[in-house]
Amino acid sequence: MEEKDYNNIFAIPANYTDSGKLLGGMVETRCAIEAILLVGLVGYPELFLIPMPTTIRIVVMTVTLLPLGVVALMGADGGSLLQYLWNIICFFIHRRKLHCRRVGYQYAQQAKKKRKERKGKKAKT
Repeated sequence: MEEKDYNNIFAIPANYTDSGKLLGGMVETRCAIEAILLVGLVGYPELFLIPMPTTIRIVVMTVTLLPLGVVALMGADGGSLLQYLWNIICFFIHRRKLHCRRVGYQYAQQAKKKRKERKGKKAKT
């Protein structure tokens, strides 16, 4: 009898680990919740508090809420908008000014001049 070769190699689909996402793995749950909250927070004043005719209200809500919702669903830099905002805030809190040394510049001579100037000022006073 003839022996059959068995292929034990299986392809793992790309959406195998997308179990915690919505809409077939396209939207993360956190981004969806943030999108609903942002659209609700911005949409409530537009819908109930700003006095406008119905046609203008629909146009304004379409122009403002639709892009906001889409951007919130997509997220930024691989995370949600609030994570991205938190990263920006942390950056501005912990940022530093970096000073790079110039090539060929004589730092030792400049430091000696400054020390002499300081000593001269202290001696005069």
